[in-house]
Amino acid sequence: MGHVEALTKYVTHFVDQLAFSGVRQVVISPGSRSTPLALTFAEHSEVKHWVHLDERSAAFFALGIARQTKEPVALVCTSGTAAANYYPAVVEAYYSRVPLVVLTADRPHELRETGAPQAINQLQMYGYYVKFHADLALPEENNFIYARRQAARAVDQAVSGQPGPVHLNLPFREPLIPDFSLKGAWRGDTRPVPVPAAGKKQLDSQAVSDLLEQLGRSDKGLIVVGPQIDEELAEAVTDLAARLGVPVFADPLSQLRAGDHDKRHVIESYGALLKSPWVKETMKPDYILRFGAMPVSKTYLKWVQHHKDTVDHVVVDDEPGYREPAGLAVQYIWAEAVELCRQLADELPEGNVQTTWLAEWQQMNTIAKTEMMKDPTAALNEGHAVAYLAEALPDQSTFFIGNSMPIRDVDSFFMSTPKRVTMMANRGANGIDGVISTALGTAAAGQKTTLLLGDISFFHDMNGLWMAKSQGLPLTIVVINNDGGGIFSYLPQSKDPKHFEELFGTPLGLDLKPAVEMYGGRHMCVQTWEEYRQAVAESASSQQLMVIEAMVSRDDHVDFHNTRWNDVHGAVIRWRENDEQ
Repeated sequence: MGHVEALTKYVTHFVDQLAFSGVRQVVISPGSRSTPLALTFAEHSEVKHWVHLDERSAAFFALGIARQTKEPVALVCTSGTAAANYYPAVVEAYYSRVPLVVLTADRPHELRETGAPQAINQLQMYGYYVKFHADLALPEENNFIYARRQAARAVDQAVSGQPGPVHLNLPFREPLIPDFSLKGAWRGDTRPVPVPAAGKKQLDSQAVSDLLEQLGRSDKGLIVVGPQIDEELAEAVTDLAARLGVPVFADPLSQLRAGDHDKRHVIESYGALLKSPWVKETMKPDYILRFGAMPVSKTYLKWVQHHKDTVDHVVVDDEPGYREPAGLAVQYIWAEAVELCRQLADELPEGNVQTTWLAEWQQMNTIAKTEMMKDPTAALNEGHAVAYLAEALPDQSTFFIGNSMPIRDVDSFFMSTPKRVTMMANRGANGIDGVISTALGTAAAGQKTTLLLGDISFFHDMNGLWMAKSQGLPLTIVVINNDGGGIFSYLPQSKDPKHFEELFGTPLGLDLKPAVEMYGGRHMCVQTWEEYRQAVAESASSQQLMVIEAMVSRDDHVDFHNTRWNDVHGAVIRWRENDEQ
């Protein structure tokens, strides 16, 4: 068997096994050493291939596809620093539990550490941030079964347990072009490696009884749902809350604020309420049952830390994982969240249990929403920009949210809606890089997608806009332009006028319109509420790249939020005083 035949059978069986194991899409960045993989993916009828010129943006684009489809997505790049550009997205995928199959082409072993061009040490280059790594053997005679086994294992590792990225490093010798006409390529008479069977984790009957006994000791319980992607959890957890008679703190990424499920127990404004000293001290639960990751709200984090010695904390996760940044002594339960909710609910009477504790949280939530959503001032502000955008979002669409201030403003100003809106963000590592590309990846699945982000985050990933132009992907981007990093205005360094603007405020001073038009998008700069509401309403039916640039003042941001939070506190105190009379 000659080199070309060995190469061909190796890569065709490798790629075919990836497809058989569940990889339906691949994002390829051009390069020479990756030629065997790129050509083979392009030839395979069961895998859709995307081409992205920038590896950093390509990896985030793949991340978006995998997040939206909940399926593993492959990445292909050439050797050298191309592979290093995947690193930020790999880190995000690891912490946000998104399955990526990273395939880096490499020089053959004899060219490593010899000064060969475009050759760097790619072994375990993603360190702890991949679930599985392998430096594969070179294509040789009859080792295509080995290639299938490695491909099957990589996909299984990416999707099993807590999903995440895996890395296969594939060395190739020249010549690099396969011959797809050769007999024995592809699946043919070769049996693919079977996909492993897996089941859902659930508690046994005794563990369910023990947990119910623990929860039944007090009426002052609380369910918290942090960032998570299981759309079935909303119905299951709200049914459980109704039978327990407890409120549900719903993070904006919990998938509980939008949809047609029962929202009577959902408390969206807990972040604003917990800023009230009275609420913080007085409204202390006896237990907290949490699903998903820790909520976005820093106020919630400080609140549970404040009461850490007097509240029982139970954290549910599908697989072993220790997402508890508050430093609490929690009880972990490893079980599938929806199934656990149903197991618990089946042991409780049907109907809505009404308690004074629940009624108080419901009333305070109504008060907080009223105060937070009061008519805005004349000038544009980030908070009501979120509220009006929420009104315009189409049913059955995706709302992707940037980090820093946008996700926090969504937490404060996105209230419950019957519209079916999937809310996403890169909250694994909370970075502002790659946000445009990730949102475009979610849009690639075909669902209308709207992205909210700040001007600094937009600047970080302008290369990502190329995918919208080259593939004709529609995406609405709302850029909150406060000419800098608004979140730093809330931190102690904002009191240092000597260095604050240069080191933290970092005003861009850029006109975004030429960049948007360069990538074939439509740009709209808005400076009034009338212009803004008209633009976001129009964007709901847009089928192109549309960028709405909302010009706001960074100087007013902190005062606006503090005023609303103080109004919430004052309204709650007045309610309590009237209630006690």
